[in-house]
Formats: sequence, structure tokens, C-alpha cells
Amino acid sequence: MYDSFKAICLTHHNASVEVREKFALSEKETQDFLLYLKDIFELSEALVISTCNRTEIYYYSERELNEAILQALVAFKGDSSLARHSKSFQIFQGREAIEHLFEVALGLNSQILGDIQIINQVKKAYQYSADLQMAGAFLHRLLHSIFFTNKRIIQETSFRDGAASVAYAAIELLQSIQMLWENPKILVLGIGEIGTDVCKNLQGKFSNVCICNRTAQKALALAEETGFAVADFANVWQEIEEADVVISSLSVANFVSKEKFASTEMLKQKYFIDLSVPRSIAADVEEITGFLVYDIDHLHERTQETLNRRKAEISAVNAIMQEAIAEFLEWSKEMEISPVVQKIKNALEQIRKEELSKYSKKISEQEAELLDKITGNLVQKILKFPVLQLKAACKRGEAETLMDVLSELFDLEKVQRH
Repeated sequence: MYDSFKAICLTHHNASVEVREKFALSEKETQDFLLYLKDIFELSEALVISTCNRTEIYYYSERELNEAILQALVAFKGDSSLARHSKSFQIFQGREAIEHLFEVALGLNSQILGDIQIINQVKKAYQYSADLQMAGAFLHRLLHSIFFTNKRIIQETSFRDGAASVAYAAIELLQSIQMLWENPKILVLGIGEIGTDVCKNLQGKFSNVCICNRTAQKALALAEETGFAVADFANVWQEIEEADVVISSLSVANFVSKEKFASTEMLKQKYFIDLSVPRSIAADVEEITGFLVYDIDHLHERTQETLNRRKAEISAVNAIMQEAIAEFLEWSKEMEISPVVQKIKNALEQIRKEELSKYSKKISEQEAELLDKITGNLVQKILKFPVLQLKAACKRGEAETLMDVLSELFDLEKVQRH
């Protein structure tokens, strides 16, 4: 059964950011593409995950549709020149596809080991599939196995502890100094890749956030997504002076320096978190009373400690993951026998009812009820042995042979296998 599960994957492991950007799907595009797959290929189970680091399509079908789906993706994006990048996609099938999805969701396959955002992105992708009736028994069971495994990893290991990205380390630092203000005014300067990550990580944790970027349109788009305010870059110095915390990822060396402030006796506590290389916050800013500067080296120290701890937990995470995969594969194999079990049950039930009907007029209503109960129990007991044998055969990898024998023994029609 699980051999029908396939994955088509473009990730940071096998494609540059320029290529990944071309295949990236927005939330609406992800949902539209799922419907596209449903309409074109009549797929009933599919999952599409698209983040800055990956675009992956998982589907469940006896048919091998990898090349056709890649062609459909190119057509959906409306750029035929993308076809030349098709070879960048990796193809997985069966157990490999299942393991890959586990590794992606748990953060083992992430650019940042143990990435805490990816599990939520997978949950959202699963929600899209479920909402569009594109998740059947296989995907439901697989995704819930993954979510339960993730919960175990959080509870039983330290794989997800601490900040492993510079952007998240900045937020963690902010939370550690939050006691100074009830609701600090945070200014985010520059929204390149890191600045954008910072804003997304600030969501739900801080509300008084203002975005300031040279390209106003980009700032407005991110502000609309996050619900934060936007400041005109022409007023950047006023915004810096009014902010309690300034997080900068500007690519301008020493953009903020001591001499830029009108007074060096402001008597205000202010924190600068500099994520730029070269540094955009000059070291002499700390000479102003109450001003503190944290540069990227401070944050790298935090992230390196976290990454070292996470690396030490990989074997424990793998052990939990492999246990979950083994349980899922066993369930999948047992699902393969369910059509045969149901047909045997139906055949026995038909014989039982035919025999009962012969005597229904010769016995009382009370006797008929008792006979119905007795024969029903007999059918259950007769069915129990072949079911146990089939489950045992599944574990030995011999289920198909036994299903054929039972089909002939009970004179069943050939069962269409999934």
C-alpha cells in the first residue's frame, strides 16, 4: 500500500535560491495547485509544501505521475522556461518518501537543524489538503503519526530547544530583556531575508513593531502580512530615537553611530541588535549612557550552542522517528488486507443470513433473536483465525500469497489492491 506514496522535491540541498524562487507557491497558489492536481490527474490524496527552502509535492496513487506532475507545475507557473530545471527535483517513493516527509516535518532536513517553523508549515499544508478533500485514510494517518512523533521529540529530547537561527536568537534575546518595558517599541531596520525572518518571528510575541525599509513597497507588503506598522525611511532617525529596541539588518557599514545622535545624554534605555555584516551599528554607540549593542557574534554564540545540543540529539530523534515509521508501515500493510477481510466477512454473513431465513418461520421471535446472536458470534470466531494469519503474513511480507489462497478458498472475486 505505502509503495503508492510518492514525493517530488525541490530543496536547498539540490537547488539554488534563484531556482527555488521560481517554483515557490503562495498560500493561494498552493491551494489552487492542489485543485489543479485533483482535476487533471483525479488524485484523491496529495500534499503540497512550499517554503523559502523547498517546494515539495506528495501524492498517493498507483500510477507513476512524477514527470506529468512536474510538467503540470511548469504549466501552472506559466513559464515554459522552467522546464529546464525539472532535473533539479528529487523523486522518492514508498518508504523513502515517507521517511523524507518525516525528516522535513521534524526539522532534520532543514537548513537550520531542528527548524521550529517547518512543523507549522506542514500542518498548514495538511489543512489545505483536508479542506479540499485531498487527504484520505493514508495521508490522515501519516500526518497524525508525524505530529505525534514531533510531540514526543519535544517531550523526550532537547532537539527543539533554544534558538538555532540568527533571526530567532534575536527574538529570544528580546524576550530576555522584555522585563524593562511593558510593551517595548521595536523598530526593524531593513527587511532582506534576515529582517523578514525577524518580523515573522515577532508575530504573536510583540505588538508594538514598526518596519522601516528603503523600498517602501516591500515594507508595506510585509506589514500587511504581519499586521505591523510602517515608517517612512526619510524619518529613520526620528524612529530610531523613539524606539526602545532597534533591530538592524541594513547593508550599510556604521549606519548608526554615536555622532548621529543629537544628544549623548538622552537618559533613555535603548537596545540595538545588529544582524548586519559589516556591522550597521557602530561600536561607539555603547558609549552613550543606557545604550547597549548586541552584534551578530553575540547571536552566533547563542545559535552555535543550540546547534551543538541539537546535533547531540539526532540519534535520539532518529530512534523515535524510526519507531513511528515502523508502526505506520505496519498499519499500511494491514490496510492492504482489509478488502479481503471485508469480502470474507460479507461471504460468511451472506451464508449465515440465507441459513437463518430457512428457519425463521419455524421458530418463535425470541428463538430467532437467540439464533441470530449465536450465529453472529460463530461468524466472528471463524473470521478471527484468517485475520490473525493475514496480519502475521503482513509482518513476514507474505500477505499477497495468503490473500490469493483465501480468495480461492472462500471463492471470492479477485480483490483490487490499493
